[in-house]
Amino acid sequence: MKITLLVVGKTEDRYLIEGMEKYLNRLKHYITFNMVVIPELKNTKNLTEAQQKSKEAESILKQVSNLDVVVLLDEKGRKYTSVSFSNYLNKQMIGSVQHLVFVIGGPYGFDESVYKRANSSLSLSEMTFSHQMVRLFFIEQLYRAFSILKGEPYHHE
Repeated sequence: MKITLLVVGKTEDRYLIEGMEKYLNRLKHYITFNMVVIPELKNTKNLTEAQQKSKEAESILKQVSNLDVVVLLDEKGRKYTSVSFSNYLNKQMIGSVQHLVFVIGGPYGFDESVYKRANSSLSLSEMTFSHQMVRLFFIEQLYRAFSILKGEPYHHE
């Protein structure tokens, strides 16, 4: 199985980039992982929130094939513990999923067309985090999930 994280806009803060690099280096020992950055929209001052979400949706949906399993990181999504998230990933691998695509949207969330295409959604917390920070949190949780599956001591219960 291959995992892709689609994100809108590049990560700006050095401390977040360094944190992501740390877990990306660890993650490559478990799975093929790719982060795809969709460029932020330009000249958005004259666009409504709905128009921005629609344009972002076009870019997001271009990155996804019909065979991909798409999971949105969304505040209304299903909540997992680290162990249950690792079990979810294991089920995807056992179920012969070839490509699992997680998506972090732009500042206004997702357009309805992206919700319609998604297979499911997950929430990392009931709290709101910046889209930049969510990237680091998600990659760390992905690494944690695989360390749980391998029975390694990173995660403590």
